[in-house]
This record gives sequence, C-alpha cells and structure tokens, in this order.
Amino acid sequence: MSRYDFTAQRLYVDAPLAEAAQINLDHVQTNYVRNVLRLSEGALILVFNGRDGEWQTAVSASRRKHVTLIVQEMTRPQEPPSDLYYLFAPLKHARRDYLIEKAVEMGVGLLRPVLTRRTQASRINSERMRAHAIEAAEQCGILTIPDIAPLIRLDALLDKWDKDRLLIFCDEDAPLLGPCTVLRPSTYTKSPCPLAVLVGPEGGFDAKEREALLCLPCVLRLPLGPRILRADTAAVAALALVQATLGDWRG
Repeated sequence: MSRYDFTAQRLYVDAPLAEAAQINLDHVQTNYVRNVLRLSEGALILVFNGRDGEWQTAVSASRRKHVTLIVQEMTRPQEPPSDLYYLFAPLKHARRDYLIEKAVEMGVGLLRPVLTRRTQASRINSERMRAHAIEAAEQCGILTIPDIAPLIRLDALLDKWDKDRLLIFCDEDAPLLGPCTVLRPSTYTKSPCPLAVLVGPEGGFDAKEREALLCLPCVLRLPLGPRILRADTAAVAALALVQATLGDWRG
C-alpha cells in the first residue's frame, strides 16, 4: 500500500493543528473548498501547516462565505525540514513559477534568488513564490513549506558563505565528466554535509563570478552534459542528481 493517499484533497492552513481543533478558512480557501472541490458538510480533507504534521479534518459547516473544519486525527507526523538550499538567478514569471514548483517537489528547504551580472529579471515577488511553493506542497504530499529568502547579489552571498556548506554550482565550462562521478560522497572530507545548489542565468556566469565561486573553500562545479539547458531545466536536472547522489533519495 502506498505511504500517501494520493486521492485525498490536501490544504495548507496557517493555524495550529491538534485533535478537535476548529479551523475557520479564509475567503480564498472557502471558495476553493466550496466551489472548486465542491465539498459539503461531513466531507473529509487533509490539512497541514508545516509544523504539526498532517491531519484529517471534516467539513463541519459550509456556507457561501464561511467554511469550518474540525480536526479529527493525525495521518502523518511532521518531518524534519530539508537542509538543501536552492539558489537561482531570477527568471521571467511563468518559468520562475515552474522552477519554484519543481524545486519544492525535489525537496528543497530554502529558496533564494541571486542577482548575477547576466540576470534577466531582477524583480521578485516573494508572496507569489510562497503561493506556488504552497500549491506544490499541497499537490505532492509535502509537509514542510520551504523558506523564501530575499534577493541577494552573488558577491554578497559569497562574502557571507558558510564554509561548511558545500556549494554545487552548475557550470557550462566545467570539464565534461559524468555528473554522478563528480558528486561522489567520497570526494568530500565531511560527508554528509549541508548542501546548496546554484543555477545561474541563461547566459551563464561571467569569468569574474566563476573565479569568485571557485575561491570558496567548499565548492564543486557540476557539469550537466554536452547540451546547453535552459535554466529551469538545469534546475530539475541538478536537483535530481544531487538528491540521488548526496541527498535524501539515497534512503
């Protein structure tokens, strides 16, 4: 039997969860439960808040402008938050939304936009990013919403870098070695160690940025094969490789 009930509806709520607790949904969630899901009184729905695990609730009142849920029982305990950082040069809206959703699905614990010299889009809407992160978590059975860090310049990020966190950056100029070989855990003196994945802009990192990255005490250049990938494709490829070799896909 599957560990998850993929047929159940899931909803993120910003309220404490415990047995017999009562949750009054906001206007947007009320509309979603009544008019999109079409749930009536007595219907069951799973909820989570990123802190207290996942709980089964029942709709106890459903009116045009008001829905109340009653918490019944825990279905899954809270998982520890992921310590995998995903750092990325901002993209335009549609592709950024896709990138956020896929990063959440891949198990990222922190999302941080990074301003590089060749970044094409520098305006960030943190609320929009969080909304897409929540939607991805609702759809994919994830219990923790990743943190959304503010935009930072690459040089400022590197100046404050934690020397114990391995920074894996996707580099189109890296030697074309097999990425799984490059990511062997035996390569590092501290394994497992906290991880961060950095994907640059469409034009790649410039020479000075690459030089600054390679000066870090704990850094790795990750090749992604012989083809040039778009930034959102590179994100999915890099995170899959890192999770499979160094992250939580190893079991």
